[in-house]
Amino acid sequence: MRRVVVVVPSLFTLFNLFFGIWSMVLASRGEFYRASWYIFFAGILDALDGRVARLSNTGSRFGAELDSLVDVVSFGVAPAFLIYALVFSNAGQAEWIFCFFYVMAAAIRLARFNVTQAGAAKAAFIGLPSPAAGMTLATYYPFTQTAVYQGALRGLPWHHLMQFLMILLTILMVSQVRYATVPRAGFRSVRGLLGLATIMFTIVFGILEHDVFFFPLGITYMSYGVLRAALLGLLTEREDDEEAEIAGPIVITDGPTLPPFDEEEPRTIVPGGGAT
Repeated sequence: MRRVVVVVPSLFTLFNLFFGIWSMVLASRGEFYRASWYIFFAGILDALDGRVARLSNTGSRFGAELDSLVDVVSFGVAPAFLIYALVFSNAGQAEWIFCFFYVMAAAIRLARFNVTQAGAAKAAFIGLPSPAAGMTLATYYPFTQTAVYQGALRGLPWHHLMQFLMILLTILMVSQVRYATVPRAGFRSVRGLLGLATIMFTIVFGILEHDVFFFPLGITYMSYGVLRAALLGLLTEREDDEEAEIAGPIVITDGPTLPPFDEEEPRTIVPGGGAT
């Protein structure tokens, strides 16, 4: 039974890989809608394998390494291939470079995560999580099939917007911007109740309006980290400026230091004479 429990988190991870590969197969056949949602399902499995490992106390270094290798495929290569097939394949010979840089950033972000944050309790993610980036790209095509997109948003320059989005996701994944983790749900505190309300809101709207809901949610989560970092940066700079004004400038010189005014001058005894 113990061996079975240990294997369960890795099974979630391998099914995550299965959905990522299947998504690329479907995208190559032109079935973009199903390909998009299989990447999203891979993201759900990625969230579950870590929780199952923590609840069963079966986390291991092998599991962490396997999870990162699988995430490079499911949230790096698969979304990049999907967006290339949708947006960039007919745009020019050099358009694939956006996909390359995105996959490169996902690999670097996951390698850094293994070194700095894997296996530890996390108050925040350093850099945009690759599953969030991949699921944002994956839900773009279902969003294009909605009435909201077909109405007011259809006339926007989506090709250039997707180029900008790929660049922004690439930068944010390897940045030092902090992103909130999944909120903890509970009934014993206000924070737990807010976390429960957030999770329930996401589940309800995700089920009822999944096509129109998840792509804007991904953009909102991505923007949240940038705005939070900018706001905290401005507040930190303002506090530093105020402290500098209170403390005043500190001047460092290389000259000799003078004794305090209340100390007696050093006295020297001269042979045959008095003290000087």
